[in-house]
Amino acid sequence: MSTAKKFAGQTAVYGVSTIASRVLTFFLTPLYTWAFPTAAYGIITTMYSYVSMTNALLSFGMESTFFRYLNKHADNKQRVYNNAFASVFAVTIIFLLCTIPMAGHIANFVDVSHAQKMAAKGIQVATVTGTAHADYLKYVYLLISIVIIDAWCAIPFAKIRADGRPARYGLIKLASVLIFIVINVTFILVIPFWLRHDFFGSGWIATWYIKGWVGYIFIAELISSIVTLLLLMPELMKIRFDFDKEMLWSMYAYSWPVLIANLSYLVNENMDKVLLGKLLPSNSLSDVGIYGACAKISLFLSIFVNAFRLGAEPFFFNHAKNKNAGQTYARIMDYFVIAVCVIFIALIANIEILKYFVHGANAKQTALYWTGLPVVPPLVFGYVSLGIYMNLSVWYKLSDQTKYGLYISGIGAILTIVLNVIFIPKYSYMASAWVSLIAYTVMMVLSYVWGQKNYPIPYQLKKNLAYIVSSIIVVYLSFYVFNRNIYIGDALLLVYVSFAFYFERENLRAIFKS
Repeated sequence: MSTAKKFAGQTAVYGVSTIASRVLTFFLTPLYTWAFPTAAYGIITTMYSYVSMTNALLSFGMESTFFRYLNKHADNKQRVYNNAFASVFAVTIIFLLCTIPMAGHIANFVDVSHAQKMAAKGIQVATVTGTAHADYLKYVYLLISIVIIDAWCAIPFAKIRADGRPARYGLIKLASVLIFIVINVTFILVIPFWLRHDFFGSGWIATWYIKGWVGYIFIAELISSIVTLLLLMPELMKIRFDFDKEMLWSMYAYSWPVLIANLSYLVNENMDKVLLGKLLPSNSLSDVGIYGACAKISLFLSIFVNAFRLGAEPFFFNHAKNKNAGQTYARIMDYFVIAVCVIFIALIANIEILKYFVHGANAKQTALYWTGLPVVPPLVFGYVSLGIYMNLSVWYKLSDQTKYGLYISGIGAILTIVLNVIFIPKYSYMASAWVSLIAYTVMMVLSYVWGQKNYPIPYQLKKNLAYIVSSIIVVYLSFYVFNRNIYIGDALLLVYVSFAFYFERENLRAIFKS
């Protein structure tokens, strides 16, 4: 039980830092939806979707590989670190050489405002500030810089996690987020206020400042990434030009299925926003903006899942050789399922409060954003399935069968793309929400079935299914039957938590006594 407590402690530290960072950025959502119309917010959603997928490509699955090879080569950790960083650095240089000459073509591809296409047909359309084609070219250069710097930070961050220093990890992440927020607030609120009151230097600021330009968000992101890189200099300075060619190729062989799996996962996570922009030319940016803003309400469950992953990955590898490892993993799964189900119910029960984080500059704009609230229940349950899948994925990572991660995530990505292409034209973003749920649930089921055949872990399937199914019933009653009544929703939440405590009381007592 002490092992479980240690895991909980490390995950709690990662969780606090991750939650603090994500909550702080979450509070930018009302600022963005207030400052930008739905079309401009659609640009933010679209561009960050591309960033997420590119980050996975550039990190090349080396984080998981790094942890695995530290476990396999415990007597040669420095060389593992050197090889892992060198791999990522090489990929980023290749990426830079390929993308800079092609920046104009990339801008054409990511431009979903359709203004340029309309202009080519002789149709001039009114564009929102920041949606012109020239703006997209600037965004491309900014985001190329961001993803390269973020990739250089990935392995140093993994080293901090492997060294068991969650506090340092959290402080650096928190500092980066605070800088990002301060610069956002400066560009969106402070400078306009400064100009309205004609304070000192207003004349010079007015020569370059563009009110309502979303590019300032990407500038803030770039600056915070640079600061993060500087804060990681102690870890970067420990890198040595001492590589092992045989180990390097072995790491690549291990990591490329992880890369495809990670990339497929991020396709599941982000391709719906990209396809919305491509498949809804008449109102694409506005629909992407509405969907992206309402999806932020599911952020809290996503935060928990990510915090769990940060603590779980090094923990699972470190305890793989323990005699009772399987029982430990199963016990962790039990409480993970309960936790995500409680968060699932809590978010939906309180959606009438949470929706106020997504509001426009006026009542009409707010009502437009709120039309997307029905996407929240399927999106949140999708994160429940994703979290369970991440927990289950330990089997193919520990058994060096990462090809199964490729298969599972690949199937999820294919489902995401095919079903979105079929249903988006008719159902818009509601199709994307339900497709996300379907893809993650299929991935969860496949991982469990294949995992039990190849690396059996004694999960309590019936118990976990009981918690999952009962949470779905409670959410259905809260959102659809009782029409989002917050009092009934929270009463149902309290009943669910009470039953969970009742059935888990003996196990909890044993944990706290150990």
